[in-house]
Amino acid sequence: MHRGCISLGETQCDECQRIIPHSERYLAIDEKEGGIEKGKTVYYCAECALQKGYAYYKEEKDGRILTFLP
Repeated sequence: MHRGCISLGETQCDECQRIIPHSERYLAIDEKEGGIEKGKTVYYCAECALQKGYAYYKEEKDGRILTFLP
């Protein structure tokens, strides 16, 4: 399951290992998606989620919006 979240400043990206700053968006992925073992949650910052193809920019009336949901 994909969840788009907002950091409280205590979350670390599992890809690049950086701490995701307070109020920055990140992606949490659960269970067997992408070879992840069941019951484990993996966290990706917005940049790493974009690189892995889990996030993309969507065109709206007001401009481009980053989304983690298909």
